[in-house]
Amino acid sequence: MKYVSTRGGMEPQSFSDILLEGLATDGGLAIPQQVPQVSAQMLESWRPLSYPELAAQVLGLFVDDIPAEDLARLTQAAYAPGVFASEDVVPVKPLKGSLSLLGLSEGPTLAFKDMAMQFLGQVFEYVLQRRGTTLNVVGATSGDTGSAAEYALKGKKGVSVFMLSPHGRMSAFQRAQMYSLQDANIFNVAVEGVFDDCQDIVKALAGDLAFKEQYRLGAVNSINWARISAQIVYYFWGWLRATTGPGQQVSFAVPSGNFGNILSGHMARKMGLPIRRLVLATNENNVLEEFFRTGIYRPRSAADTHATSSPSMDISRASNFERFVFDLVGQDASEVRRLWDELGGKGYFDLSSHQPEFESKYGFVAGASSHADRLATIRRVHQETGVLIDPHTADGVKVAEAYLEDGIPMLALETALPAKFGETILEATGKLAPVPAHLAGLDSLPQRVDVLPNDAERVRQYVRERAQV
Repeated sequence: MKYVSTRGGMEPQSFSDILLEGLATDGGLAIPQQVPQVSAQMLESWRPLSYPELAAQVLGLFVDDIPAEDLARLTQAAYAPGVFASEDVVPVKPLKGSLSLLGLSEGPTLAFKDMAMQFLGQVFEYVLQRRGTTLNVVGATSGDTGSAAEYALKGKKGVSVFMLSPHGRMSAFQRAQMYSLQDANIFNVAVEGVFDDCQDIVKALAGDLAFKEQYRLGAVNSINWARISAQIVYYFWGWLRATTGPGQQVSFAVPSGNFGNILSGHMARKMGLPIRRLVLATNENNVLEEFFRTGIYRPRSAADTHATSSPSMDISRASNFERFVFDLVGQDASEVRRLWDELGGKGYFDLSSHQPEFESKYGFVAGASSHADRLATIRRVHQETGVLIDPHTADGVKVAEAYLEDGIPMLALETALPAKFGETILEATGKLAPVPAHLAGLDSLPQRVDVLPNDAERVRQYVRERAQV
């Protein structure tokens, strides 16, 4: 298994190379040269496996340069007892009828990002020690990636983390999770802008190849293929728990911001997992919903990106969308380059001629949710089932309900626990969300963060002064 770029300008590389590289050298995203296929027989043989055992099997299809026994040890450490609150790591929680939650928020930071980040924390340290080098991770977060990455990488040898977040745009709980960390290898930077600005700065620094090489920059955002491959695992896990035999179909509803979570489902479907539909849910920042409805991709400016009550989805330019477009245009790297040049010039591109394929060929459908929708969904689900869900999961549940089918289980991905969004939960239910014991009193801890202007040069200097070299 080797990896190439969506823009065609990178020589094939190994898994460990792209793990440390992050963004491809030509500005594109790393993708496997061939998508591994999983047979019905193989799927059935995986039913008795624990989550770490399944992770070793699925990731083993994408990892070409780590021995199988070492990979199994890394997944056992990533998903060890005590790291996640549930013995199953990812529990399936029935809601009503064919609709269930896929519980991805049992990790240390209460968000689905822990599922991949705990593996990245293990594999980064393993590869860096094996190569005798260091890495400076520069990432962007709209709320959950940051804390998940920092909790997974704090204290790890050879790694420093520079995490950019939009100043004043995350929940108080999310800020406290990140900014209260005092580890010497963790640096929090609040950028005076929106998430897309943070992401643009990360790409600008990664695109400066001389700076990237000198300071050994890496990535933990889902531009890093290792994130995507680790997230593919829970689609297989969910299917294995929602079905009883080969060939049965399952649909997944996914709250979507940067497109990485649902892209992992797209990859699982390409591998042969019997997925009926991939239901993409957005909030008021519905650029992706508009694309799947019309075929026109029109990102919004920072000024037009709404601050909502599901803040981790307040994204207008989804990085991982390029990987899906690569498939959509027949894996033609020159066409991907042309489309992104057109996007830079016109502010949009038009793939409406492909729109009929979105569902028929790829299984994608989409819908949007508003603040009123998520409040009503949180309230109704709690009243009807006793289950409390967070605002992002509520967006997913609300959109999923339009696509329920008899005989087809629908798994709505639970992307965070409600404790992270206390104000919205209080507004929806009149009660505060319970906070896990290990995070009680988080808001009273001292916080460490540096506020910088929306300026790539200022961030570059900040990294230069603190990076491990």
